[in-house]
Amino acid sequence: MKKIKFMDVSFRDGFQSCYGARVKTDDFLPVLEAAVNAGTDNFEIGGGARFQSLYFYCQEDAFDMMDRAREVVGPDINLQTLARGANVVGLVSQSRDIIDLHARMFKKHGITTIRNFDALMDVRNIAYSGQCIHNAGLKHQVVIALMGLPPGLKETYCHTPQFYLDKLKAILDAGIPYDSVAFKDASGTTTPAVVYESIKGARKMLPEGTVIEFHTHDTAGMGVACNFAAIEAGADIIDLAMAPVSGGTAEVDILTMWHRLRGTDYTLDIDHEKIMEVEAMFIDHMDKYYMPPEAKEVNPVIPFSPMPGGALTANTQMMRDNNSLHLFPEVIRNMRDVVAKGGYGSSVTPVSQFYFQQAFANTVQGPWKKITESYGKMVLGYFGKTPAAPDPEIVKLASEQLGLEPTTEDVHDINDRNPELGIEYNKKMLEKDGLPLSEENIFISATCGAKGIAFLKGDGPLGIRYKADVEAEAAKKVMPKAPANAPAAPAPKSSSGNYTVTVDGRAYNVTVAEGSGAVQSIAPVTPAPVASGSAASSGDGTPVESAMPGTVIAIEVEVGDTVNEGDDVLVIEAMKMESPVKAPKSGKVISIEVSSGDAIASGDVLMYIG
Repeated sequence: MKKIKFMDVSFRDGFQSCYGARVKTDDFLPVLEAAVNAGTDNFEIGGGARFQSLYFYCQEDAFDMMDRAREVVGPDINLQTLARGANVVGLVSQSRDIIDLHARMFKKHGITTIRNFDALMDVRNIAYSGQCIHNAGLKHQVVIALMGLPPGLKETYCHTPQFYLDKLKAILDAGIPYDSVAFKDASGTTTPAVVYESIKGARKMLPEGTVIEFHTHDTAGMGVACNFAAIEAGADIIDLAMAPVSGGTAEVDILTMWHRLRGTDYTLDIDHEKIMEVEAMFIDHMDKYYMPPEAKEVNPVIPFSPMPGGALTANTQMMRDNNSLHLFPEVIRNMRDVVAKGGYGSSVTPVSQFYFQQAFANTVQGPWKKITESYGKMVLGYFGKTPAAPDPEIVKLASEQLGLEPTTEDVHDINDRNPELGIEYNKKMLEKDGLPLSEENIFISATCGAKGIAFLKGDGPLGIRYKADVEAEAAKKVMPKAPANAPAAPAPKSSSGNYTVTVDGRAYNVTVAEGSGAVQSIAPVTPAPVASGSAASSGDGTPVESAMPGTVIAIEVEVGDTVNEGDDVLVIEAMKMESPVKAPKSGKVISIEVSSGDAIASGDVLMYIG
């Protein structure tokens, strides 16, 4: 009987898939130690969104987290992180000196292996980062990035077994040093048949003894089947997770896969009783965190619009922050068109985020009215070569809106010329704020930008969603304010239905459950569009309205300033995307109705111009 190894991804991809990566280190280290004592010796511990999220939301240092994890597990356990090729652990691709710094810093802070992928499968983007990982003394796991294409598309080559095997051959021909090969499906949309044929072909192509690892999510309900297909094709290791961060958008549970292998020629080398004990402990330690319901759902729509499990809840958490969660189904529907016209890059970070941002913009601003910066740069070639040529009309729109010409140049050469990238630039950013010029701080600044600097200054906000806080927020929204001297209202009878509740002048659609009366969902009411030529509801002059929900991050004008039509007057951040708001007419700024940091909804008046 062949023993199949596994990597426990609970403490990186599990957190990312179920909690938007927002988990404190103190809350999981005891569980990590218990898992080691139960016999697990292979863990994914950081990288991916679990680098930025610690600075953005948890106000913790990712390097400190890695050090503490290594201390807990001892010297012999494999601790693995995830890297995005030229993007390392961010959404922005980096210059060569930062890519090299990434490998050296992760080696310094206790990491054993770095899994290294490029969503576009441009081998140039894997080659340099892979060499840096190897040079730093780390194990390099090179990745073939998988994705199932939405049904009904005419594409016949991209994301087929032959496509993946051709990419593997290109990696081998490039002479990139590697220690193992991973087939990684972040969206869980690849069919078992494609998984089987791809890994079977790779086993014939790779030197004897090469370790092959398989990674998928259960978002579309195919995780167990795909894992078994990978095992039968010759995979040595599969990625699994523990409850409560298993199933749904996350990976298949360790115990579920052990049960699937019973009575076959394969087994997981585990003591299932000990794993059950660790999972019970893990559930208890994570109980205080809010887990959005979509994190545990199997969603049959995902194969039609491939959204990675690790990005799905990160995006829905941001949509909750921006009061725009009611738009999520339409954004997912719009992703199909965005993927097809964008050149079929694998839907995994950062490309999945580019897809989501563009689908979000298409939802709130109209189809292709605005090409988002990252999506536009992708179709123009500034992140590498897409698997297929993007739609020519979209390329034209991107070029016009961004003021950039299409390119086939190596991303590293482009970034090395950029004066706002690299070690020296980030030293200046740190010096400006009087911060220490350590290599760790330079890397934090390079990959986390202004939010990283805010963390280092101690100014970053805590963005973790705890269960108690979410319940309190929901209760506050549905309870109308009463005068201080008003008698307490009698408790309403349990009922079910949909209601419109107005809180602080803003309307919400509220759905409550039958019998218990528990709140099931809350969504802001989308205001009706104002008829052309109608007067502003308050104030004088022309209202400047928000086209999308988000957070105000910069106000570019002051009351009394004169602006021209089309000038940027304010900047909104939504879905990790900064969107300038432009003046609809020339005139003088009469009033500003918002402040930096305010959360706003679509249609909110931001200022008046007379």
